[in-house]
Amino acid sequence: MPTIARLPDLLISQIAAGEVVERPASVLKELLENSLDAGSKAIQVHLEEGGVKLIRVTDDGCGIAKEQLALALTRHATSKIVSLDDLERVDTLGFRGEALASVASVARLAISSRERGAGHAWKLRAEPGAEPEPAALMAGTVVEMRDLYYNTPARRKFLKAEGTEFAHCADAVKRLALTRPDVAFSLTHNGRNLFQLAPADSARRIGDILGDDFLGAARRLEAEAGPLAIAGFAIDPTRATDAKDGQYVFVNGRFVRDKVIAHALREAYRDVLHGSRQPAVCLFVNIDPALVDVNVHPAKTEVRFRDSRGMHQFVYHAIQRTLATPVENASATLATAPAAIPAAASWTPAMAGSTTSSPPAPAHYPPPLRHQGSLGVAEPAAAAYLAFARAAGGIAQAAPATANPATAPQFQPADSTEREGPPLGYALAQLHGIYILAQNARGLVLVDMHAAHERILYEKLKAALDSRQIATQALLIPAVFSADPLDVAAVEEHRDALADLGFQIAPLGPNQLGVRSVPALLQSGDPAALARSLIEELREHGLSQLVTARRNELLATMACHGAVRARRQLSVPEMNALLRQMEETERAGQCNHGRPTWTELSIDQLDKLFLRGQ
Repeated sequence: MPTIARLPDLLISQIAAGEVVERPASVLKELLENSLDAGSKAIQVHLEEGGVKLIRVTDDGCGIAKEQLALALTRHATSKIVSLDDLERVDTLGFRGEALASVASVARLAISSRERGAGHAWKLRAEPGAEPEPAALMAGTVVEMRDLYYNTPARRKFLKAEGTEFAHCADAVKRLALTRPDVAFSLTHNGRNLFQLAPADSARRIGDILGDDFLGAARRLEAEAGPLAIAGFAIDPTRATDAKDGQYVFVNGRFVRDKVIAHALREAYRDVLHGSRQPAVCLFVNIDPALVDVNVHPAKTEVRFRDSRGMHQFVYHAIQRTLATPVENASATLATAPAAIPAAASWTPAMAGSTTSSPPAPAHYPPPLRHQGSLGVAEPAAAAYLAFARAAGGIAQAAPATANPATAPQFQPADSTEREGPPLGYALAQLHGIYILAQNARGLVLVDMHAAHERILYEKLKAALDSRQIATQALLIPAVFSADPLDVAAVEEHRDALADLGFQIAPLGPNQLGVRSVPALLQSGDPAALARSLIEELREHGLSQLVTARRNELLATMACHGAVRARRQLSVPEMNALLRQMEETERAGQCNHGRPTWTELSIDQLDKLFLRGQ
């Protein structure tokens, strides 16, 4: 029988190091967290060979007394928790007391520190039998790690190239610098100064690290609900990219990769992202420490929430409300950085602006624009359309009827702080039957009319289905189409579900179906095409899945079929009516497939294009 033996302390530490010290960036993260926990206001990082040869972290924190230096290098020794209650309410970045001992077991480590008020500093090398010796140092601490894995060469072989390891180290510095804009950070690699961040407000720090392009493309976010608060920026869906590393999420000042929050982000962006594009965010979540367990991962990059569902819904709705902001408000928040986002480490919910009020009720939109005739006949007279639309209570703010684009309302040049007229301006003309050209106070607005109308219909359908108030429009002549027996069976099986969606479809024979009514919002669409897509969804996914996961996809398909088509000729009043609807519609900046619905070219941009003033 194998003999059971107690492991040597060094081997125990090396095993622990395997969990904590994955690469140089892991060491750097632990040292930076210690510096921040010590109350530092300035931290300097020096690296050599990607951090493998040298990591030196210098701070101006509270320092460590001479008699405690040796204890600081001992496993499970910490000043941050003393009881189980402290562990259940961790409010510091570090707390296990393993980092320095683990690093010392796989690298050459030395620590120099001067406690505030002490006569001079003391230095201790992590070597057997070593004693503290006097050192020259201002108040604070210097931790120096050299030759990572010098005594475990097998582990060293798993490290990547110098450039890769340095990139991970730089990310570690940037992540912690994002949470503490009040602290100065500097980073030097192989004697070259890479960056130096002075204390700043949160928005400026985010711009310094993630770039002003991110700030310019993101929407500001602030929300609060009970013990939860969130602040930061979420990328405007039309400016998202395929990059998968653009999500910076911090919980109580700790960078985390949390599945709950990540899923909430994906769900909030589901309706507005195109293709494989990813939501880039910089979010600071604050929660009562008692409601989150940070002691679930050796590297502390994962957390467990006591109420996972509550956290998911909080983040989901906060992001969704931000993305749902109508055009009028979104244009004011996009590219507008807040004066400061409180640092998450010291941020309390009371400090965050509350946006937990219910979102505005969906606006009432005018009826969908009708198809042109088979011979390309133009739409009915503008005055008749406006009268009908106003009767529906949908376009009270529409522009006055105009006989031609030349008489559309005109703007005078306005400075950047002045806004005249509606955000999307007034229509001037239609381009190739696809785009609407409009003029606002800032310049030229281009609108993809099909994409815009598609989003309007989609939001209206969702609101109507949620309130079970989908109005129907009976067809004078049923739309008849061929169907196989399985289609006919599906219609008979799901008759009530189809009625809830605004459709009345009946079998007219063993291989024939007839559409007798459709949702009023989609009366301009092709009834047979709408019915076919709906029946296909019902056959493939069934009613239960349709009501949950597939519902919105179905509504998006219905909206796509019902939206105004390309090559349609619209009158100026009809174009203006569409612009006003966009301004009232949530998520109007993207169609149901995530494509942008409109863009704007400022007068300055046009002047540069034509070299005016140069």
